[in-house]
Amino acid sequence: MAEPDILKGKLRLPVIGAPLFIISNPDLVIAQCKAGIVGSFPSLNARPVSQLDEWLDQITSELESWDRANPDNLSAPFAVNQIVHRSNDRLEADMALCEKYKVKVMITSLGAREDVYAATTAWGGVTFHDVIHQRFAHKAIDKGATGLICVSGGAGGHAGDLSPFGFIAETREWFDGPILCSGAISTGGGVLAAQAMGADYAYIGSAFIATEEARAAQAYKQGIVDGNADDIVYTNLFTGVHGNYLKASIEGAGLDPDNLPESDPSKMNFGGSDAKAWKDIWGSGQGIGSVKSIQSASDYIDQLEAEYNAAKARLAI
Repeated sequence: MAEPDILKGKLRLPVIGAPLFIISNPDLVIAQCKAGIVGSFPSLNARPVSQLDEWLDQITSELESWDRANPDNLSAPFAVNQIVHRSNDRLEADMALCEKYKVKVMITSLGAREDVYAATTAWGGVTFHDVIHQRFAHKAIDKGATGLICVSGGAGGHAGDLSPFGFIAETREWFDGPILCSGAISTGGGVLAAQAMGADYAYIGSAFIATEEARAAQAYKQGIVDGNADDIVYTNLFTGVHGNYLKASIEGAGLDPDNLPESDPSKMNFGGSDAKAWKDIWGSGQGIGSVKSIQSASDYIDQLEAEYNAAKARLAI
């Protein structure tokens, strides 16, 4: 396993909770980390910038308190997601706050930035960049990213359309660093399958929408519980970048999910003046058929662990 020292021996399961735009908040991140997986959130979820300072202080303080009280059950590190696309005018300020708190794991999306990678490395952190094909993967590593998040077909929100089997295998041919597999993973068996394919970690997002701590509307959480792979629509209409969304939310917005127009990729919007794409049009991956109830993040991670161990037992691993 290509495991960074920052994560070595710190995780109960080889799982990183994906940052969920609007939805991830300190309560969810803290619960994930206390339960032994990396919790994460997009920096843009904290508005204005001053709230990001408050969130980082809350998460850091609560996890430090937990570790003092639980020396035999230490928390996992947390991660912050930075949108490095030119439309994000907060990047510099948000990075300064991440440096202040020495955030150990940085996740970058929508562009690879040498300065972001260099800065994170300088304060002792690691960086994972999400990619949907090999050209972007090579570019990220060339610019200094520690590892890659292979966002495959079926992943929630912004996603590619490659099979994880081909994507992970091709990436492993040239890259021996840490790889995260993203795409319709919601069970412990899926976590083990990601490792079997050659990934080091599973990247799980949509299932955490249906947790008690998630900052999502109750109808959204129930939509995850009630939905399955057939209820997911892949389109670039809402942000200019292709992604997966719950069909019911598209219908609720008065649109026909079977006849959506193409969007202009040059007019990408990642939550600036109009966040309707995420507030009213709900992102979701294809793995939600395995999500049967709304429960706490801790209970869900317990479930993942039990399923993971059961899958290993079936294969006599």
